[in-house]
Amino acid sequence: MVRLGTGIGWRPEIADDIALLPGIDWVEVVAENICPDHVPDALRRLRERGTTVVPHGVSLGLGGAERPDPERLRALAERAEALGSPLVTEHIAFVRAGGPLTASPAIEAGHLLPVPRTRDALDVLCENVRIAQEALPVPLAVENIAALISWPGEEMTEGQFLAELVERTGVRLLIDVANLHTNHVNRGEDPAKALDELPTSAIAYVHVAGGVEKDGVWHDSHAHPVTQPVLDVLAELCARTAPPGVLLERDEDFPAAGELAGELDAIRGVTAAGAVVGTASGTASGTAEEAAPAVRASAPVSTPGPVRASAVPEAPVPGAVRERLALAQTSLLSALVGGTPPPEGFDRRRLRVQSAALTAKRASVVAKVAPELPEILGTGYRPAFARYADGRPMTGGYRRDALAFAEHLLADGRPDDPAARRRLTLWWQERSGPAPLASHPAARLARRVRLALSGRRAA
Repeated sequence: MVRLGTGIGWRPEIADDIALLPGIDWVEVVAENICPDHVPDALRRLRERGTTVVPHGVSLGLGGAERPDPERLRALAERAEALGSPLVTEHIAFVRAGGPLTASPAIEAGHLLPVPRTRDALDVLCENVRIAQEALPVPLAVENIAALISWPGEEMTEGQFLAELVERTGVRLLIDVANLHTNHVNRGEDPAKALDELPTSAIAYVHVAGGVEKDGVWHDSHAHPVTQPVLDVLAELCARTAPPGVLLERDEDFPAAGELAGELDAIRGVTAAGAVVGTASGTASGTAEEAAPAVRASAPVSTPGPVRASAVPEAPVPGAVRERLALAQTSLLSALVGGTPPPEGFDRRRLRVQSAALTAKRASVVAKVAPELPEILGTGYRPAFARYADGRPMTGGYRRDALAFAEHLLADGRPDDPAARRRLTLWWQERSGPAPLASHPAARLARRVRLALSGRRAA
């Protein structure tokens, strides 16, 4: 098992701070945000000084009813090779539904949604993980996710579900202790019980992140400081094993470098205390080492491909099993983003909370993909986006979503301010034609000049 140490999620907004933070052994990047041919200079400099980089995927949907998309797998493999990564990670989640298995339009969640802990879902997940392992040049680790809702009729606990997944596929685990805490608050699940049931020797590394509680619901925001209850779950994990790596995640509302350094120090304190306890008891300090010999994080990526399970190869999942899962996931996702009636057995209040959270997440990502939209619309951006998203599932990715949002506003004669409407019209025209305006600096300058002139004419 690769020994990673202490790391932080690399984001462009805090790239300069990360370069100066002491004791950063490795970073994790969102795979879909990196182009293998154009690695950001700040990330390239980290690699040149020996910092390990791990790509973290968010769009495969390994828990979905469909088999993993070969193009998405190819893209993830390219990023692992371009970054010289010792492993790649993804999520135990579904992110889209509909399509051929249900003879209905494909729809996107825009975020990670939980899979039901049933035999059908586990069979599909195991096969999807094996397909991914075959396609990737380095080992795969999969992450437990946070959830606001529970599926009715589940047949396993989270720990049991993860344990059988590892036994049947040999996949490694990325354990997010903040997500265990989230599921404790939202679904009444005991983190200690989950840790007792899962195979800690399979842990590749650990995520730690902040969140916030609102109206009795914990939101895994990645935009707030790490709380003591999350650190307590990390301590529970470290009392059972010495994790090969621990990483701090932060995605929004980035604090000053000093605050990030303080959170990293708190994480180091917990892992160090766990190592001391493990040494004294003769348990935690040796668990990970006994599972697999440690290697340096900077070791060349000539490691074997997927970790193989010792079990007998399994028969392909019957099409009927995938179809049943597809229908269930499509019904849930349609209720969350398409305004259809809630499926039977779900908590309707929690579904409303999850639906609102998906809309807020969708608006945030569109604002990052198309920052001109909140600039043009000002404080009206989020209310307008919420009205647009109500009953309109995302079907073509965030860039297409941004264009569709602009089209929706313009078709309704909005925004009301003529200058803002002209700016939005120009923005849409430059991006919606058969040959969108190039991203060359000269083209961007011309765009800014036109926008400025448009604003002056309106004044």
